[in-house]
Amino acid sequence: MSANDRPTGQPSNPEDLKDSAFLRACRREPVPHTPVWFMRQAGRSLPEYRKLREGIGMLDSCMRPDLVTEITLQPVRRHGVDAAIYFSDIVVPLKAIGVELDIKPGVGPVVERPIRTRADLERLRPLEPGDVSYVTEAVRMLTAELGGTPLIGFAGAPFTLASYLVEGGPSRNHEHTKALMYGDPELWADLLDRLAGITAAFLKVQIEAGASAVQLFDSWVGALSPADYVRSVRPASAKVFDAVAPYGVPRIHFGVGTGELLGLMGEAGADVVGADWRVPLDEAARRIGPGKAVQGNLDPAVLFAPREAVETQADRVLDAAKGLEGHIFNLGHGVLPDTDPEALTRLVSYVHERSAR
Repeated sequence: MSANDRPTGQPSNPEDLKDSAFLRACRREPVPHTPVWFMRQAGRSLPEYRKLREGIGMLDSCMRPDLVTEITLQPVRRHGVDAAIYFSDIVVPLKAIGVELDIKPGVGPVVERPIRTRADLERLRPLEPGDVSYVTEAVRMLTAELGGTPLIGFAGAPFTLASYLVEGGPSRNHEHTKALMYGDPELWADLLDRLAGITAAFLKVQIEAGASAVQLFDSWVGALSPADYVRSVRPASAKVFDAVAPYGVPRIHFGVGTGELLGLMGEAGADVVGADWRVPLDEAARRIGPGKAVQGNLDPAVLFAPREAVETQADRVLDAAKGLEGHIFNLGHGVLPDTDPEALTRLVSYVHERSAR
């Protein structure tokens, strides 16, 4: 059955989902073909997304179950991907607990009052399911539409959330973040621990509503050395993964520029570790070590090249994945906004055909 033929209107059958290529690959089981999905597959590259979002702010979009459902489904219909990724933003749980922030076009999340002191920390209360009831509703709507296509839950990792909160917005050098991490390690640890609790609660809401897997995005963690990661970040990430472990759903971990951290990120508790395009996939798997599936890792910019070049680079990824216990084909980061949607559709079809067992 192709993604375009998925049954709709019925809740997902756990047994049907369990046998999906995506979840089988997460569990390092044999698959009929290498499963494909793309980070940021639902978004700016799709004209139908841009039309739907006209005049609606990003955070407002994330809080409307009807929009979340439609946006999440759009790439499944168009591209035939093997999994849907829940449409959201990493700052949604922070907004839900009362943090004053906005997502500004062309900039990203901007926090009105950055967190720099222990008194500031008290503004971060625990997340309750009722704070994000729209997430529960959207996930239930989605699982009724997706049929045999798994839904991946989504959250930002404690370090990346902390970076936004401490810097007040996106940062190139993370100077305020590192100053706090080095200068007041006790406050830093308390901040990340509190964010780990918020993140775990956000993922639990999605799993309990029907998500079949979860991905923890640590977008900025590549800014750290391995020693700093182990000492100052990994305990909080491990707390998130430990909190959702009893649900038995696959846990994916991904960060950008994390070639030196891949093994350590796997040790935080993920079942699947995503690699960006900077490290060949076979080398990434070696660094991650046995017992983990690997996700990645085509350079998103390759999709701007002619079709033959895209296929050549996809072949390199698939060839590097030969012999791995489990491989999920993805980009090494998110879909770029100006990507031709047809290039993504062709790539999904090519990977499926090229990897058919």
